[in-house]
Amino acid sequence: MLRYEFRDRRYLWRALRHPSVGSKNNERLEFLGDSILNFCIAEKLYEMKPNASAGELSRMRASLVNNESLTVLADRLQLGNYIELGQGEQQNGGKQRKSILSGAMEAVLGAVFLDGGFEACKKLILELYQPLLANLPDAEELKDPKTRLQELLQCQGRELPQYTIVAQTGMDHQKQFEVNCLVEGAAPVSAIGSSRRRAEQLAASRMFKSLTDG
Repeated sequence: MLRYEFRDRRYLWRALRHPSVGSKNNERLEFLGDSILNFCIAEKLYEMKPNASAGELSRMRASLVNNESLTVLADRLQLGNYIELGQGEQQNGGKQRKSILSGAMEAVLGAVFLDGGFEACKKLILELYQPLLANLPDAEELKDPKTRLQELLQCQGRELPQYTIVAQTGMDHQKQFEVNCLVEGAAPVSAIGSSRRRAEQLAASRMFKSLTDG
């Protein structure tokens, strides 16, 4: 349940209208909500992490403000039950699609801002994000796996890893990439992902684990 009572429910109505329904949709509210959300989370992290660098703060914010976390919030509020979609999107399961749920979540925040002002919107954002902020990993853990592996190898004076695509399978819209990660003096590891980047990140994570577990 959204812990905010709209004075003008037309804002909420617009926030829950996906572009597939026509020109009166939530795209502009989504843009507004995204901007406010990023600012509020940035300000909160600045207060919470006084010793973090700008790069570390950026990684923390990126871990909180993304499709995954916004979808979690949208699911908690059951927004999927209220989003208005065009017929095509409805038939294609749009109410479960992360991009649609996360966009609607941002649009709702934009609607709260217009209806109740900045402080009301900030209060709601911090309430929604409280569990995520309380369990935020440290900055080192939030580095992407390829960066962590590269830094580890540089500290050890070793050559940088090599990533090689060994297989591609599936149709164009459902491709799977298998990638090998090679590091001198270590057994190669492989991983499969829905994109080359995803497969490389998974392979790097496995290589990092193999090099540090012992």
